Amino acid sequence: MENIRNIAIIAHIDHGKSTLADRLIEKYGNLSSRDMRNQILDSMDLERERGITIKAQTVTLQYNLQDINYKINIIDTPGHVDFSYEVSRSLSACEGALLIVDATQGIEAQSIAHTALANNLGLKLIPIINKIDLPSANIIEIKKDMTELLNVNEEEIIEVSAKKGIGIEKIFPAVVANIPPPLKDNCDYTKTCIIDSWFDNYLGVVILVKLISGKLKPKQKIKILSNQKQFIIDKVGIFTPKITYLNELLAGEVGFIIASIKSLDAAPIGDTIVDANVENPEPHPGFETIQPRVFSGFYPIDVKNYQESKKAIDKLSLNDNSFTYEPENSQSLGHGFRCGFLGILHMEIIRERLFREYGLEFLMTVPSVTYRIENKNGQTIEVKSPKELPDINMIKSFYEPIAIIKIITPSEYLGSIIELCIKKRGKQENLQHRLTSVEVQFRIPLSEIIYDFFDKLKSYTKGYASYDYEIVGYELSKMIRLDIHVNGKKIDALSQILHKDDAYKKARESIENLKNLIPRQMYEIKIQGCIGAKILASTSIKGFRKDVTAKLYGGDATRKMKLLEKQKEGKKKMKKIGNVEIPKEAFYQFMSPK
Repeated sequence: MENIRNIAIIAHIDHGKSTLADRLIEKYGNLSSRDMRNQILDSMDLERERGITIKAQTVTLQYNLQDINYKINIIDTPGHVDFSYEVSRSLSACEGALLIVDATQGIEAQSIAHTALANNLGLKLIPIINKIDLPSANIIEIKKDMTELLNVNEEEIIEVSAKKGIGIEKIFPAVVANIPPPLKDNCDYTKTCIIDSWFDNYLGVVILVKLISGKLKPKQKIKILSNQKQFIIDKVGIFTPKITYLNELLAGEVGFIIASIKSLDAAPIGDTIVDANVENPEPHPGFETIQPRVFSGFYPIDVKNYQESKKAIDKLSLNDNSFTYEPENSQSLGHGFRCGFLGILHMEIIRERLFREYGLEFLMTVPSVTYRIENKNGQTIEVKSPKELPDINMIKSFYEPIAIIKIITPSEYLGSIIELCIKKRGKQENLQHRLTSVEVQFRIPLSEIIYDFFDKLKSYTKGYASYDYEIVGYELSKMIRLDIHVNGKKIDALSQILHKDDAYKKARESIENLKNLIPRQMYEIKIQGCIGAKILASTSIKGFRKDVTAKLYGGDATRKMKLLEKQKEGKKKMKKIGNVEIPKEAFYQFMSPK
């Protein structure tokens, strides 16, 4: 264990984590130049194209210093706020971390969040400034910011260019010198924590683990603590980054196990694995059940694809423990699914993967969060969609989830950001000036930041702002359900839960928007925004009018009146029995963020 070092790579999204991992693998890994490619640890095409890491990946590298062979396990973590639980589990398996800061962007929100997380876990951080070769690099100012944030000397900060390979040789000597080996655990049985797990079509569930004590080897019987399920290990090994099978994994090592496990539920991230014969084992601290934060209805654009969609979503949920789904029906959109996600980026990724991997397109309803309702019988229920909301007369109290959001921005955009957050019902809690930026903190309802907040933040700040948020609890709030009625019929897919103060504005916006999307009919169509039986806003689409008197020439005026009266009666009848078909394209445009 003395010669093992377990480190994570942490940074804000797009600061160069995967590129740095590439250079380290190129220098110390056993890949031939033919096998080497960009973002070697990013296995999905989507990760490569977007330049983001979605799943935490690991690689074991050999490093020789003064004739001593060191085994260095690197975990490349996601940088986006949606995947922060994965980052926390990866960090808990390490003794240190490489903190990378982009020399052109400076310290951003995720860098600060991950640094705080690493400090809480007692990890030793090695600060690295990346992209020093770029003309816009601001190394001096960023060094000052990093010394203030991390309380280190400027000499300890390593300057690199991951793309060009400049300064890479300084990293591993610093890791060996400053990061301690894994701690020996006092327990006398095999104990390991799950860093990550994913489904492989050929191997079943592959579990990425860090061994805390004992050893793991094929034919050994293991038990997963949270669900008490038992399995027999088939294979163990490490990634170099190629799959390399071993005879055993020893204490302190990071590797994988394969044990004919069929579903990810059997091996949740953060859980503890022990030898099956151990009585009353102690679980590894920090395990949480992953709860989706954002919910949206997914409806196949082509109704014939429902069964194919079900199979595709089922396969994706096998590979992503944090993605949940259940069947849902809508009068307007037909059969679909109510899906749960970690956040908006996670939702976009799932939708994109369904299109790329299975050729399926989905219509998504407006995202919503989990509300808590206390009804007049004293029961507390959780509501994930407007459809589940009980009658307004049955609700005693309405609670909505609240987040603390930290935004880091250049100071010239501070006014715009404060204005945006106040519009979104945010309350300012803190303001801190740094050398190159300002950090502002708001207490804000989660429902206000999951839809179009990030897009607006980027447009207000020309792309310079970054943010990180965490949910801190539930607060009493005045929420209502806004329903849209077309010709007296409620369109259930367009219902949404929102704050009472926004109801009139949102009702007017929604009906005006829908008015431009529904095709005209032969009769007048009424569109109304309602709360229960109360109409907040109303508009109508005028019907086509045929000139029935065109064929008349001269004669008595009563003939003309008779024809017009007959037309009026016909339109009245059509309006009663007519069914307004809202095209799928209209729903698609209505639900897209403006």
